Amino acid sequence: MNQPLISVIVPIYMIDRYIGICIESIIHQTYENLEIILVDDGGKDRCPEICDLYSKKDKRIRVIHKPNGGLVSARKAGLWQSNGEYISYIDGDDWIAPGFIEALFEVADTSDADMVCAGFTRDLFSKSEHFINAFPSGIYEGEHLRNLWKSMISYGLYYRPGISTYVWNKLFKRETLINQQSHVDPRISIGEDGAVTYPVLLQCRRVAVADNVAYHYRQREDSMLKQSVGYAQEAQKLLYLYGYMMKWAEKIEPELGLIDQVTDYVLSIAMIRSGGRLPQNDFSIFGNVYYGKDVVVYSAGTFGQQLINRFRETKHCNLVAWLDDDYWEYRRCCLNVDPVETISKLSYDYILIATMDGILANLIIKRLLDLGVSRKKILTVTISENKEQLIKWFLDVDALKLAEAKRKRGMNSHA
Repeated sequence: MNQPLISVIVPIYMIDRYIGICIESIIHQTYENLEIILVDDGGKDRCPEICDLYSKKDKRIRVIHKPNGGLVSARKAGLWQSNGEYISYIDGDDWIAPGFIEALFEVADTSDADMVCAGFTRDLFSKSEHFINAFPSGIYEGEHLRNLWKSMISYGLYYRPGISTYVWNKLFKRETLINQQSHVDPRISIGEDGAVTYPVLLQCRRVAVADNVAYHYRQREDSMLKQSVGYAQEAQKLLYLYGYMMKWAEKIEPELGLIDQVTDYVLSIAMIRSGGRLPQNDFSIFGNVYYGKDVVVYSAGTFGQQLINRFRETKHCNLVAWLDDDYWEYRRCCLNVDPVETISKLSYDYILIATMDGILANLIIKRLLDLGVSRKKILTVTISENKEQLIKWFLDVDALKLAEAKRKRGMNSHA
């Protein structure tokens, strides 16, 4: 089989516990014609030393040492120095099974696809779970590709992407990727993968979707725990993402609906990062029927954690319990999470399902009903039809800062 050069770009920052496993998984790929570019983004741990050590062990490895500039900056630095016909990104705390790159290349080679979109495996401590794209596996071109573009960012029930946002479970033709990656705003630090993946998809004449899950995304303990930072800081970061992606979407033919898709994408991130409520107008995406009531929160991911943080700040309701199927993994992170089955022993007014994925929410509802929960007690995310107004509220940084300052003054006056 002809093996053109594939550049594997690995952005690295403060992950010396994991980087060795990542590099080992790349150098032992069954596809051997690799250029492995390790981008040390100014870390203060032992990553720079580890990278240099590996560059002496394998002639395919090159190391870029640069001042810290963030993930976008690191990926650009690696891409600009790459020579491969194809580009693969691997995050430095993840790892790939031995045949991952060869399998994606075979798909790209046989289909002449400009981009191959795979699934992935999430490794959470001792548990692994497979995820694939909403679009079924196959080759998309012509009218089928246009239909993919119409739902690639927002697919079906709010909110689920048609193609996963991540760049690390994909294989790109370099000529298709380089222009889009090079122009991404370096200030974007939330949703930066989507700012690359979707513009690149729109440049493709043929796309392959594969159900390959040989990429292993490591959900680290420190990434599971979400800091309770002021949402105004998050909103400022999201403004960079929203501005960049809207500028792109507005140039594209309206029939593809990219403006609405981008709005869905950024709005979903904003709702998750804010815990679903806004301090400046006392707005909650669950409505306010649960205020003053005894509530249970279902899900301990980012959304659930931020929702719990907002409860603690506002005292709007009494938290009875916090439930998740992976409860014991979260307990290892010192979060007070219980198994879902304990719902039958609890007394409560409402259960709040902390997910933005409408398809997943419906599955959770079915499970709760099977456990004897009344449908009247289950609250899911409610999205206003006026999403344009909603996103203005969620990204109004000045109003958010004023509201947070007011809340802090109130807390200090009662201290």
